[in-house]
Amino acid sequence: MRPIEPLPLNHSWPLYDLREHLAPVLLDSSIARNDAALAERGLGLWHCNLADNALSWTAGVYDIFGLERDSAVSRPLSVSLYTPDSRDAMERLRTYAIRHKRGFTLDVDINQIDGAGQCAMRLIAAPVLDDDGVVVGLHGVKQLLPRGAPASQRLDPTIFVML
Repeated sequence: MRPIEPLPLNHSWPLYDLREHLAPVLLDSSIARNDAALAERGLGLWHCNLADNALSWTAGVYDIFGLERDSAVSRPLSVSLYTPDSRDAMERLRTYAIRHKRGFTLDVDINQIDGAGQCAMRLIAAPVLDDDGVVVGLHGVKQLLPRGAPASQRLDPTIFVML
């Protein structure tokens, strides 16, 4: 797993901070709503339905994982591409996020399936609540990090239109 700055509760944050944490880069609204423009910048939006673990990804997430765009990807396949240390940290934070209705930010290493090798990715996740306040999904942003990128930092907020 990539080195990370010490944040409270292992990078967990309350949902009222969602806008602040869904901001890996400063984008204008036309780019934030444009799948191709996001992918061009190494960004993708994602959603996981907890009822069946079905994943929805924009093009940028497929590119980060080295998968063919719009292919069917199971959660077990995507999780298997995380390096063991990154996978363990991500699963712990995911469980915590669901149980406590909190978001999280984590820099992870993944093995791209297309043979391009290992890369670093910033994972930003937040729970999706139904009308009764029950967590029914997770969604967020995945950002490809260039080689040698500094550890996770708080960056300027951007509003993303989530899946």
